[in-house]
Amino acid sequence: MKKKLALFLVSVAALFLLAACGSGGGDSGGKDGKKDASGGGELKIALSSSIASLDPISYTAVYESNIMRSVFNTLVSYDKDMQEIVPELAESWTISKDMQTYTFKLREDVHFHKGKYQDGRKMVADDVKYSLERSLNESALNRLRNVKEITVISDTELSIELEQPYAAFLAMLTDMGNVIVPHEEVEGWGDKFGQNPVGTGPFVFKEWLTDDYVQLVRNDDYWLTTPNLSGVKFSFITDKNMMGNALQSGDIDVATDISGQNVELIEKNDNLVLEKVNGLSIGYLSFNVTEGPTKDLKVRQAMNLALDKDELLKGFYKYGEAKTAYLPLPRSSWGYSEKVAQKVKEQGGPNVDEAKKLLADAGYPDGFDIELYTSEARVAAATIVQNQMEKIGINISIKAVEWGTFSDTVSSGKAPLYIMGWSWYPDPDFFLYQLFDSKQIGSLGNGGGYNNPKVDELLLKATSTTTDEKERAAIYEEALDIITDDLPHLDLYDQDIIVGLSKKVKGYNVRPDNSIYLVTNETNVSLED
Repeated sequence: MKKKLALFLVSVAALFLLAACGSGGGDSGGKDGKKDASGGGELKIALSSSIASLDPISYTAVYESNIMRSVFNTLVSYDKDMQEIVPELAESWTISKDMQTYTFKLREDVHFHKGKYQDGRKMVADDVKYSLERSLNESALNRLRNVKEITVISDTELSIELEQPYAAFLAMLTDMGNVIVPHEEVEGWGDKFGQNPVGTGPFVFKEWLTDDYVQLVRNDDYWLTTPNLSGVKFSFITDKNMMGNALQSGDIDVATDISGQNVELIEKNDNLVLEKVNGLSIGYLSFNVTEGPTKDLKVRQAMNLALDKDELLKGFYKYGEAKTAYLPLPRSSWGYSEKVAQKVKEQGGPNVDEAKKLLADAGYPDGFDIELYTSEARVAAATIVQNQMEKIGINISIKAVEWGTFSDTVSSGKAPLYIMGWSWYPDPDFFLYQLFDSKQIGSLGNGGGYNNPKVDELLLKATSTTTDEKERAAIYEEALDIITDDLPHLDLYDQDIIVGLSKKVKGYNVRPDNSIYLVTNETNVSLED
């Protein structure tokens, strides 16, 4: 990162200067110089999976969050390069010397979208308190934690007291699970709020046709600036080739999650642009470590030895879209440990003979049958794993299910094996805590039920005793050493973020975490005629 978090924490004044920049930046325009609200065009974006909910406490996937980013706002957000945290609904903040109390000054010009249960009223500090406490108590993935008390000081000011120092707190507040919502709409819609979201963002929810698309329209009264686009349509295209074809035919303007031959085809198309960045995205095979054959470490070690990661990478990513993974952290995270990665590489396969011996030692000389859950997008990777495991007698039955079913099955610990991806922020806490802390058992992150008290202790230490990234990285290295010995995961690949764009799309920024922001202080996406 360009500026270490420790320096950031003691140099909050620098962020005040950022806040003072107001709603300027690039071609976004300001509230005093609004552009004509007519025209602008509808941007058509394709996502590679359907969604289950647009409620911030219920969402579980990047597909959902990428729609939510246009409907809602958070107190703070990352800049476009994900190097620094900048103001959003909070125009400034201070942090106490003990790093346990954060005091936020809110913007005074923010209004909610008009909804069924309120008429576009002004956002105040009570809304922030309500939204964050809702996340704290009800989030499906524990997206807010370590909060002791939230106190409203005035309509434009509030303080958040933490249970203990937490180095990743501001990063946590950038998460879509911690957006600000109006209580009238949440309580009025009840369980249906996730299908009728109301926020403060640049676009207003219009329509959701299940498994087909979500349509948004411009918020002409957006507090930052008038969006250039008149609307956004997020379509769900789970077949990669169909998505590539839709981009080349002009049916969509943005194709996310580009892979396979589409990489080459888009590069050769003069009307299209291929954007590629090092991703904060990993793919892995996770074991159920609480029951079934994979409860036995020897079985997991055998499967590790049977796995040929290079073959899988070449088979699943034939156009250089990813790198072989050895850790449950992407290489672009500052917590990545080359030392532990090298150990994992040396302990891995393929070694079929040794894998068979381990299986026999575990009581499975003839192998066993087991189910593997995955989404449609990862069936090809699952098939390669299936073929490799057959060599040692493990017969995998692939269960390709839609995202809602996958999320529910994994979260409840009912998946014997599952392949999925994880993409979050540069801070290792958002990978290692979510995936391996015992407090996350019962959530999508730790669906395999992994529990190691020493790992829990180290993950807590890494966020509560220091803000220095080098010191924290050393703690995470110790945790990674234990985790990789326990083998709750077989890490498969570090995925690059690759997006295909029509050349008429201007100002679209491809981010390392694959998040989609259309209107920020730095950009305002538009469509060129």
